[in-house]
Amino acid sequence: MRNEASVRPAAKLGVRGLTQQFGVRGGNAALTVLKDIDLEIPAGKFVSLIGESGCGKSTLLRIMAGLLKPTYGEVRHDGAAISGINQALGFVFQQDAVFPWLTVEQNVEYGPKSRGLPKQERKRLVAEWCETVGLSNFRKAYPKHLSGGMRKRVDLARAYANSPDVLLMDEPFGALDVQTKAKMQEAVLDLWQRTGKTVVFVTHDLEEAVFLSDLVVVLKSRPGEVHSIVPIEIARPRSEETRLSDEFAAAKRALWHEMQTAREPRS
Repeated sequence: MRNEASVRPAAKLGVRGLTQQFGVRGGNAALTVLKDIDLEIPAGKFVSLIGESGCGKSTLLRIMAGLLKPTYGEVRHDGAAISGINQALGFVFQQDAVFPWLTVEQNVEYGPKSRGLPKQERKRLVAEWCETVGLSNFRKAYPKHLSGGMRKRVDLARAYANSPDVLLMDEPFGALDVQTKAKMQEAVLDLWQRTGKTVVFVTHDLEEAVFLSDLVVVLKSRPGEVHSIVPIEIARPRSEETRLSDEFAAAKRALWHEMQTAREPRS
């Protein structure tokens, strides 16, 4: 277990000296949400961010995506500073982000079409990713006719059709029932193993973090700081049987311990 995160130029994403503050309405004081974050996300790894509510997980992810500018510090992608939205960084939101007025295939095609890809290439991407996420038979359907899990599959297909180098996911399965959530976790792992993309995944679910991750970053709260980085040394590929193993239980206990120590009062 590493209790300090280092940043090396080889990191796929490098977070350096990052502090985020928000102004307090009606006064000059500022609320510090994240403080002195130094972190590296290795290429090709599945990394989860976890911590109690209000620790700044989602804020950190949005800064990584270029959706939010940090007050201090920076995020680098392959050594280059991130400034604004970057096509190489795909984002899957907590809530459904599908366009309700577009069909499944039109949603998946939206990004490539916006980038000006030729029609034949767009058709190929739509066919590939609808099949990959199991929606080939629903290409003409509108989101209102799909279950929550199926709409999440549309989100995933749309993100991957843009060919991102890094996929950032903000508690994407939090609103799903237990069985659907488990299926979507397996689907995400399958996509990750097929593509080799780097994934950063925000969750508050210990079991989800253990099942998915190579590394789990545990954040302290108020303000959010890196408490520890926990490696999950469970063999891959992982399946439903993995969740029943002694190894899985031990990893979950270790992560639980880190979460508890992260909550301890600051000296």
